[in-house]
Amino acid sequence: MGRYRETYDRWKRDPEGFWAEAAREIDWSRSWDTVLSEESGLSRWFAGAECNTCWNALDRHVATRGDQAALIYDSAMTGKVKSFTYRELTEKVATFAGALQRHGVGKGDCVIIYMPMVPQAVVAMLACARLGAIHSVVFGGFAAKELATRIDDARPKLIVSASCGLEPGRVIAYKPLLDHAIELSAHKPSATIIFQRAEAQAALVPGRDFDWKDEMDKARAEGRAPACVPVAATDPLYVLYTSGTTGKPKGVVRDNGGHMVALEWTMKNVYGMDPGDVFWAASDVGWVVGHSYIVYGPLFHGCTTILFEGKPVGTPDAGTFWRVIADHGVKALFTAPTAFRAIKKEDPKAELVKDYDLSTLKTLFLAGERGDPDTIQWAERALGVPVIDHWWQTETGFPMVANPVGLELLPVKYGSPSVPMPGYEIHVVDEAAHELPANTTGAIVVKLPLPPGCLPTLWRNDEGFRSSYLADYPGYYKTADAGYLDEDGYLYVMSRTDDIINVAGHRLSTGGMEEVLAGHPDVAECAVIGVADALKGQVPIGFLVINRGVDRPASEIEKEAVALIREKIGPVASFRTAIVVPRLPKTRSGKILRGTMRKIADGEAWTSPATIDDPMILNEIGDALGGVGYGKKE
Repeated sequence: MGRYRETYDRWKRDPEGFWAEAAREIDWSRSWDTVLSEESGLSRWFAGAECNTCWNALDRHVATRGDQAALIYDSAMTGKVKSFTYRELTEKVATFAGALQRHGVGKGDCVIIYMPMVPQAVVAMLACARLGAIHSVVFGGFAAKELATRIDDARPKLIVSASCGLEPGRVIAYKPLLDHAIELSAHKPSATIIFQRAEAQAALVPGRDFDWKDEMDKARAEGRAPACVPVAATDPLYVLYTSGTTGKPKGVVRDNGGHMVALEWTMKNVYGMDPGDVFWAASDVGWVVGHSYIVYGPLFHGCTTILFEGKPVGTPDAGTFWRVIADHGVKALFTAPTAFRAIKKEDPKAELVKDYDLSTLKTLFLAGERGDPDTIQWAERALGVPVIDHWWQTETGFPMVANPVGLELLPVKYGSPSVPMPGYEIHVVDEAAHELPANTTGAIVVKLPLPPGCLPTLWRNDEGFRSSYLADYPGYYKTADAGYLDEDGYLYVMSRTDDIINVAGHRLSTGGMEEVLAGHPDVAECAVIGVADALKGQVPIGFLVINRGVDRPASEIEKEAVALIREKIGPVASFRTAIVVPRLPKTRSGKILRGTMRKIADGEAWTSPATIDDPMILNEIGDALGGVGYGKKE
């Protein structure tokens, strides 16, 4: 751990000096008064400084790399591929900023962006940043009620949307969802701008709805292409909503200055990227990965970023990812483990890899769900490159724990996202916030203050920020994840804290059981939940999705799964039930809905989460549980 240890220790000795040095990679219109300050007990980075995020992402690169591709749009849904140079993207962003300006959008105003994976979504985000406006991207296709909740909380002056989004085999009309959301919301935006896609045209409401192309044409005709507006480093760049435990979404705020400094640092040091390299985050602009590593991070660093519209399988097959890498010379791919589990399920022997030249690919990064060892090892064998699990959250905006390949490639320990990054002093504690010894599972917390790039607060809700993240473990940020640190300082994130189950007084991690089950050669992916038990308090149940091509009775695989847990973890786990199911319920970003599954198993009232990919899967889970005597109230 030579370069990593030296870098981490340098941060620990002088955090403010470390981030001030990193900040030299960013253009500032005014320098800061203080690197780190506190206001009402909340941390603020680079107070007094002024900057513009759009300038740092686009304009400053035009002179040196204006003809380099900034953004490559690759739609497996339509077959369209289009590349935009830094010069072209800057022109489009400036023009759309002019269109927003025509509708009265200015510094400090909020704009909701409700878009599919099309270049116009990126243009809208950067145009808001150009004007000093605050964007709030809502995942395209979110239900009207959920969108209305976000409209009422964000109070946007204007909403940018599209006529439709595309999923394999279907067109999802966005405009009716948007219309209904505006009907439901108490706050009414003054206007919407709608990008009309060829696959479905939307009817526009006169006086409220405006056509994207028409508005761009008007801005060009009027010569509207506003320059970048300087904003305070501590001013919000965006608000991104994450689900709250109370059902009320939490608006994670990201500031301008600290966000740029942190993301720019990670592009080289964590991801090993150089200006001009091609980076692909196979996510969605509606999620934090899309914000940080489709739109902002790669552009700050002068890279080419890929905007992909499609799925890892079915568009048209499980070789889609390999095709994109080969076509565009991708150096690093960042996606969720669930994407690779889907590919592995369809192509267990990775036969399709042979059809493509993947020589440009140097590293695969995984995050979003725990990277189980079986999936990581499969990807290593298939691709022949380092496969790096790393761990972070919507709230943090960039990796908390990673293997920093730009500094040095550390030894990979399967099941661990590796070691803390500068900015994060990770501790594992008990319920009283007492530090636990190595290899002991507890709550994962981060010593305050949080680094630049992390959320400084929640949108219009400082008190909610304190109560959600700071109150339970004084002096620490609560991650709500559980796990342990080993003797070498590697972190193992085993589950959310509410996924630690108590079996007859023994605290057991469902993530540890999933790791064992994923090692079964016939299992593509799995989930373990704890269900209520009158005798033991809770007992685990495992759900198994089987690889394509496996032709064995499900009952045999279920018995083998139970035997595996007994062998690897022991009788203490009381693991007696494994159920083969066709698929697992997930959010659109790939997270398995274990909490909802647990409610179904315990016969509690449950609702289909707004983020679910396919609500019908929950009924399938209920049917499967009913077959083994769970999920039905007496």
